[in-house]
Amino acid sequence: MIKIERKKLRKLSKTTNPFLSLARSIIYQQISTKAGDSIYKKFSDLFKGKTPTPEILIKISESKLRAAGLSSQKSKYLHDLSRKFLNKTIDPSGFDRMSDEEIREHLIQVKGIGMWTADMFLIFALNRKNVLPTGDLGIRKGFMRAFNLRKLPDHSKMVKLARAFNGKHTELSLHLWFLLDGK
Repeated sequence: MIKIERKKLRKLSKTTNPFLSLARSIIYQQISTKAGDSIYKKFSDLFKGKTPTPEILIKISESKLRAAGLSSQKSKYLHDLSRKFLNKTIDPSGFDRMSDEEIREHLIQVKGIGMWTADMFLIFALNRKNVLPTGDLGIRKGFMRAFNLRKLPDHSKMVKLARAFNGKHTELSLHLWFLLDGK
């Protein structure tokens, strides 16, 4: 059994702006943190000091989003996110009453949001306590290191190894990421 040093884990704080948290997640998908930071700054500059909202973002043209460094695909994803917030397909007012699985199903209605993004939102924006994002490469590598595995584990192997941490999968996830980067 591995020992988790809670004091070394990243501290989480619940989002006050689910829309912005999801937009940020889309922006940072599949790029380095450094590139994400640069693009996010340019994206934020489009709002001229105002907080990005679905009402404002939907009016920003794809060409302006592309000029900020977003791909055509991510620009479309952000517009879809805005539309789904505006028409209440995505309604964060119910998140506190929804299970993790219900939130995942709710979020993946947005183009560009899959299980990985939904899991990251559950952990980092909603601070849910029992999320194990087995689709994350860092988690798989963390399992390999923590449990001295010879190869990257598949979903079922990770679920089996994580049973001892049921109810605290998020804490385990934070520990596994910590093992890889020491932060």
